[in-house]
Amino acid sequence: MSEKKAKMFNEKAANPKYKADQIIQTLSLKPGQTVADIGSGGGYYTFRFAKSVGESGQVYAIDTNQEFLEFINTQAREQGLSNVVTHLTVSDHPDLPKNAFDYIFLRNVTHHLQNRTNYFKNLKEALKPNGKVAIIEYDDRGSLFSFHKLHRHFVPKEILVEEMKQAGYLLQKSYDFLSEQSFMIFSIK
Repeated sequence: MSEKKAKMFNEKAANPKYKADQIIQTLSLKPGQTVADIGSGGGYYTFRFAKSVGESGQVYAIDTNQEFLEFINTQAREQGLSNVVTHLTVSDHPDLPKNAFDYIFLRNVTHHLQNRTNYFKNLKEALKPNGKVAIIEYDDRGSLFSFHKLHRHFVPKEILVEEMKQAGYLLQKSYDFLSEQSFMIFSIK
């Protein structure tokens, strides 16, 4: 069942409506960088990031679902990607290596976090000195009857900005090319 769900997540992420190519281009990842893909699901962005950072870089696929991570491991092997590391997290603290990441990426994940301010405070220690956090999250735009609205799977942009500020981050850039999601990049204050 989880393999089917992982594939469904990947198909959805690849839908042109969600502008994955533009997201990848905006992040401007470089060979040798290290990226954490928190809430990696089926690994769609994990695989894209792994190709962007090359063999000298590394991508951590982080999820609470071991079966998703097993799917990612299998797909990474099949795609010849030796720079993907899977990491199972079971709490609101992903327990990542300190001072390791150029980018931490979360897409449609923050609404699942219980205490986002504390979560992001804890995450700071995993970033390199000039590291950044990229957050893509459904906001309060879109149809009243959309899945994310009906099931409260969204966080308004203003709330994310305030919570990140309380956690010790500065908003570096906000992008508006996604129709139902906010896309923001933060750095440590």
